Amino acid sequence: MTSNTMVSFRVGAADAAAVKAWADRLGIDRSELLRQALHGHLVALASEDDAVTWVHDPLDDGETALATIADWGPAEDWSDLNDATR
Repeated sequence: MTSNTMVSFRVGAADAAAVKAWADRLGIDRSELLRQALHGHLVALASEDDAVTWVHDPLDDGETALATIADWGPAEDWSDLNDATR
C-alpha cells in the first residue's frame, strides 16, 4: 500500500474552471484528474531521461539477440488462406 502526500498549488481561474469542467465531464473528482495529469506528465519527463540513458548506455549483443528473430516474419506463407475463405 502506498501512502499519499498532499500537494497544494494555485492555478488561474481559467485553469481551475477547465479542471472542474473536465472532471465533471469524465465523472471523476478534480483531485483524481489532477493526480492522473501529474502522473502522466512525470512519466513523460522520465522518458526523456530514458532516451539519454539509451544513448549513453546502448543495449549489448545479448540484449539485442532476439531482435533478429523479430525480423524473420511469418514462418510459413499463409497468403493463399485468404483466397480459400472466399
